[in-house]
Amino acid sequence: MKRSDALHSLPAVALSVLVALIIPFSSAMAQTPSIGFQFTEKPGPYAVGLKVIHQYDRSRTFALPPSDNATPAVGHTGPRPIQTLVWYPTSNRNGITMTAGDYAQLAKTGVDFSQPEKNNKWVVKLAASANALLWAQRDATMADGHFPLVVYAPGQSSVPWDNADLCEYLASHGYVVIASPSLGKSTRDADDNLDDIYAAAADISFLINYASTLPDVDISKTAVAGWSWGGMANLFAAHRDSRIKALIALDGSMRYYPGLIEKSGDIHPERMTLPLLFFTRGYLSLEDWNRFATADNEGPSVLNAWTHGDLLTAHMLGMSHPAFASMYQRASSEKKFAENQMADYGRDDVNVSYGWMARYTLAFLNAYLKDDAAEMAFLKDAPAEHGVPKHFMTLDFRAAERSP
Repeated sequence: MKRSDALHSLPAVALSVLVALIIPFSSAMAQTPSIGFQFTEKPGPYAVGLKVIHQYDRSRTFALPPSDNATPAVGHTGPRPIQTLVWYPTSNRNGITMTAGDYAQLAKTGVDFSQPEKNNKWVVKLAASANALLWAQRDATMADGHFPLVVYAPGQSSVPWDNADLCEYLASHGYVVIASPSLGKSTRDADDNLDDIYAAAADISFLINYASTLPDVDISKTAVAGWSWGGMANLFAAHRDSRIKALIALDGSMRYYPGLIEKSGDIHPERMTLPLLFFTRGYLSLEDWNRFATADNEGPSVLNAWTHGDLLTAHMLGMSHPAFASMYQRASSEKKFAENQMADYGRDDVNVSYGWMARYTLAFLNAYLKDDAAEMAFLKDAPAEHGVPKHFMTLDFRAAERSP
């Protein structure tokens, strides 16, 4: 990834908008985070398995970077690498579970499968939490069943496991979750352009194709979830791939780049009929947004145009943009957390908020992919009725307009 800022996956303009818009540093430092990242939700009825598959999309070419030992430092062109992570339900509860450090090691072969990087920066970023235990067991046997599919699209230029906690959580509740790295059209790092967005959207369809070969996946029940730039790629993928039945955006870039969507010429949110669950970050004023506006940021609101599919907008009042990705939270120092802190919401508050984000994501998937009436009612209730603390989130439900 070419961006060195700790938010990594954000496009350059969004980086200015979503990170530089912080409260005064002295005020932020007054609220010292009490604990590091903790996932507060309990697992579902299944244990979680994880498989890592190194495969290629041979219909597209990709420029591989030079290896650590290459002399001179030159790369080569080959088929597009798709490091594929699959989280799934398993009955095995006796295996050794993944640590944050184990996930970090996967970044070494995220692009070049045959030449692992010696000094991948994710290993450094997660060094302090390398021993933190997660839930997934490598290569456990998949449980018998016919499970809905969730494709997870990570942030721009990010790793497929940047939201491993969410992916594991969904798998524990009976979903197969699949993800791959965020890459540019022909380079490791993605940029703020349509070619790279379409490439990410094609990756999503490639993953759905792969998942359709798995015997325990119900491909007729497919949703795509995405954080940041992944919340733009999933919109483009849904436009082209009719197998996608629902969308989830974790502070997705479709909200912040309507001009880029309009520039595409073929993405029409006003015609989309899919249900959409959109999580937004904390307070972002119109004045602050206006200071950083460009042609790509200006355009018709995607959420306002989303009238032919159910729209649920969850405003997570204490969450900054990077708070929507659990591994970025683990990599965040107290100083960096303070720089991105929303009002006086501390680290423990953000942990609670992330947990509720996961719970509402599960409810949305259960309601729309499993036709669970109780979960649909859950979505329509006020959050406080289910124990969400006051001043943590609001939820707006707007039903699709039906044709007469």
